Amino acid sequence: MTTPIRLGTRRSALATAQSGHVAAALERVAGRPVELVPIVSEGDTNRASLSEIGGRGVFATRLREALLAGECDLLVHSLKDLPTAMPDGLVIAATPPREDARDVVITRDGTPLHELRTGSTVGTGSPRRIAQVRRRAPHAQVVDIRGNVDSRLARVASGELDAIILAAAGLSRLGSDTALRREDLGLAEWPTAPGQGALAVETTTDAPGELLDALARLDDENTRIAVTVERAILAGLEAGCQAPMAAHAAVADETIRVRAVVYEPGGDRRICLDVTHPLERGYIRRNGSGNGADAADGADPTLTLHEIGSSAAHRLLEQGAADLLPRE
Repeated sequence: MTTPIRLGTRRSALATAQSGHVAAALERVAGRPVELVPIVSEGDTNRASLSEIGGRGVFATRLREALLAGECDLLVHSLKDLPTAMPDGLVIAATPPREDARDVVITRDGTPLHELRTGSTVGTGSPRRIAQVRRRAPHAQVVDIRGNVDSRLARVASGELDAIILAAAGLSRLGSDTALRREDLGLAEWPTAPGQGALAVETTTDAPGELLDALARLDDENTRIAVTVERAILAGLEAGCQAPMAAHAAVADETIRVRAVVYEPGGDRRICLDVTHPLERGYIRRNGSGNGADAADGADPTLTLHEIGSSAAHRLLEQGAADLLPRE
């Protein structure tokens, strides 16, 4: 009998669904069964606001402890919830193809966010989304909420809230079917968190070669390029994954376009950056590098992906972003 590969996962419906998708893909490429190992994190048991208990990184801490202790062979994370600093002994072995990176507004009647009446309640626990709501719908009242997707949808259906903001990727992975109405928010004016819509498959650096080889077959190059730049921006700003900032990178026609925004918590002020860099794909594959200049701003022609992100963060800081961000 072939020994199953053990995939550690949080118990939530979304985490289980995400892990299930990866498990099915891994079974196909590895030719071995994959079993889910439920792990409870502090973020699952502590109902305080995420900003009070350490941000979304609290979901990863217990999972990583279990991986390092040998309780499982790999983990699947929502990449937007993963701190940028990698613990010793662990590696992100695959970033599968990214889902829709947009946010969506869910309402009962389809009223666009910017048309909500004065005093309407909009639920979200994300500092970035709070700042964006305050810019898009300044007369609405933002309510700090937590809970799984179904419980959030129920609060709109019951009339307790007029709207909520969710990630499109989560709805897609859950296959949520609801009579509520959905407004998709374009990434140009409503960019989302670094890594949103992407998954990170994490294992130990000393994992068996056959497991690392199988996971490498799940990796999507365009996704890895984009999220590497996005997370380098977050790291360069020295801000946590709960910071009121957004970064989205898109690869197309051998270029990468990067849009990053840092928001004042109240939404009154924002600092934006929008740059495009050419990519030489084969060079990136070998060295994690982009080879080409951004003629508009005289960028170094041999910037690596990390340097592209760090350069973007530096330019945001030069424009005053540090005054708007809580420091890690």
